[in-house]
Amino acid sequence: MTNKRDLKRTINYICSDLFAECIAASLYSGKPNEENVNALLMSILHTQNDYVRRISHPEPGMKPKAYFNNLTESFNKQAGEIVDQICNLD
Repeated sequence: MTNKRDLKRTINYICSDLFAECIAASLYSGKPNEENVNALLMSILHTQNDYVRRISHPEPGMKPKAYFNNLTESFNKQAGEIVDQICNLD
């Protein structure tokens, strides 16, 4: 298991890349719905804040390794869903 600092750094890098990709996709894909783009950008920011906070305050009673493995899996799933939404911007 990596330390909390590296995990936070990785989440911040991934979310910043997703944010930049969303902006680039909205600029170069013609005229996507501005409300959808703004909602997707807010979703990325909320995801980043949520997961960084969850790293800082793990659930009591869970083993740390299981908690952080579950956290990593759920973040990867959430990031995959955001990538799919970026691909479907119209």
